[in-house]
Amino acid sequence: MAIFSTSMAAMLLLGLFAANLDPTAAQIGVCYGMLGNNLPNSWEVIQLYKSNNIRRLRLYDPNQQALQALRGSNIEVILGVPNDQLQNLADPSKAQSWVQSNVVAYWPSVRFRYIAVGNEVPPSSWLAQFVLPALVNVFNAVRSIGLESQIKVSIAIDMTLIGVSYPPSAGAFRGDVRSYLDPIIGHLAWARTPLLANIYTYFSYSGNPRDISLPYALFTSPSPIIWDQGRGYQNLFDAMLDSLYSALEKAGQGGLEVVVSESGWPSAGGFGTSVDNAATYLSNLIRHVQGGTPKRPGKAIETYLFALFDENSKPGPELERHFGLFSPNKQPKYQLHFGGGRHWDIASEEYNGTFPLKSDM
Repeated sequence: MAIFSTSMAAMLLLGLFAANLDPTAAQIGVCYGMLGNNLPNSWEVIQLYKSNNIRRLRLYDPNQQALQALRGSNIEVILGVPNDQLQNLADPSKAQSWVQSNVVAYWPSVRFRYIAVGNEVPPSSWLAQFVLPALVNVFNAVRSIGLESQIKVSIAIDMTLIGVSYPPSAGAFRGDVRSYLDPIIGHLAWARTPLLANIYTYFSYSGNPRDISLPYALFTSPSPIIWDQGRGYQNLFDAMLDSLYSALEKAGQGGLEVVVSESGWPSAGGFGTSVDNAATYLSNLIRHVQGGTPKRPGKAIETYLFALFDENSKPGPELERHFGLFSPNKQPKYQLHFGGGRHWDIASEEYNGTFPLKSDM
């Protein structure tokens, strides 16, 4: 019995040591969208986060009721600057006012982690000219109150900015976006701030099912599908993220970290959508991001699932209204575990059966 107890103690210490190496390891965020006419109020929503041990939240605009509900919750927040505010925040004084009203007024009872200045702004859009000035102005406003090391100011991009994605080591940004993107990522590197990226294997798969298999997109392939410079890729998520890392390297910013600010799979409304596929993708993603990618192994990937609810007022194709992890009545659509000791117990059968090994990446 003494030998068993010592062994178990050693295992527990090892687990605690590993967790302390990377405090993000067992923490997944969820995006809180509000484009629905049947959604619960923000106070109920924050209780839903807390009861499900969801410790990070992405908010797309400074909704005052949501920010009030977040006070004292200890939930870390990505606060979004809506795209329609970018032109205003290109004015330094307006950026200062925005930060005072929406950040300083709530700090530190609301734990802001990032400010996302714009979301998926197309470089060809007339708004693109305002992204860098707004980014710099919001950063300067945060720095003026001494919080630049605690609240990082970034932007969120989508993967359409990647011109070459295969193989991952050849990843490169489109030539026509470099003049827009290079100064932005240069600023982020100087400010030691991660780039936020929305990465959806669903859209890559549904747009090219002839070349991309469903198991590759859902993390269920039993073996690597592609090999690239000695690295085996068993899932599309890793390949997409590593192609972004490669693109950053080619743009001279290989040291820039990436936060996956959105990822999800719709449960209905389009090709390849189903409750089973969505559940498989989400549960596998939660487990998988603990271990990094083939290009950057052993480092947890900070990831935010899209989205909390099915949003019935969301514009676009039908599938856009079926990304929720919960129904508007707060009932879970899937059985997902968002971290916490009871779900990641190293002695449990679930841990031994499902925790991803490096060989699974």
